[in-house]
This record gives sequence, C-alpha cells and structure tokens, in this order.
Amino acid sequence: MKIGNSPEGTSPAKAEQRPAARKPEAPATTETVRPAASAPAPSAQVAISSAGKLAASAGSEDGSFDAAKVQRISQAIAEGKFTINAHAIADKLVANAQELLDARANKH
Repeated sequence: MKIGNSPEGTSPAKAEQRPAARKPEAPATTETVRPAASAPAPSAQVAISSAGKLAASAGSEDGSFDAAKVQRISQAIAEGKFTINAHAIADKLVANAQELLDARANKH
C-alpha cells in the first residue's frame, strides 16, 4: 500500500467506484421521554446470607470509616495540596504481601 499523492491513487475511474458519501442525518428533535406505565417485574430475587449481613454490619461498627478524614483528604485533593508518601505505601504493600505469604505457608 502506497501512502502519498501518486497519480495512480487519484484517477477519476477509481473515484467513481467509491461508495457515495452518506447524507447528513436530520437534526435531532426534542422529545419528552415518558416513563413506562408500570415498572417491569423483577427478574431475580436476591437474599443476603447471615454471614453477609454480619460482614456488612461489622464494617460499619468498627469505626474504620472516618467521614471527617475523607472530607479533609477530598479538600486537599481539590486544592492540589494532597501529597502521597510512596515509601510508606510501598512498606505497607510489602508487609501485606509478606503476611499473605506467611499465611499461605502455614496452611501447607
């Protein structure tokens, strides 16, 4: 395949063989979308096990979510003042990986 302006690629015979250009579509009209008369019937039912309920409640009871801290971090990010300590993140990542490897080794 040649790239460039060669006389072979722009012959009138080849131009006639090209498909016709698409006509522009009509502009979109403004329509009001109306909700369906009734909601569709549910297609599946979901039940949460007791273990799932326990896990969900444990996350909210241990106090691990600190809304004030989230707000402070969000504000620092918005202001461009949030800094990341890559060394601390790397240390924690290595420590977590080591814990996982130790737990795996103890199982075998």
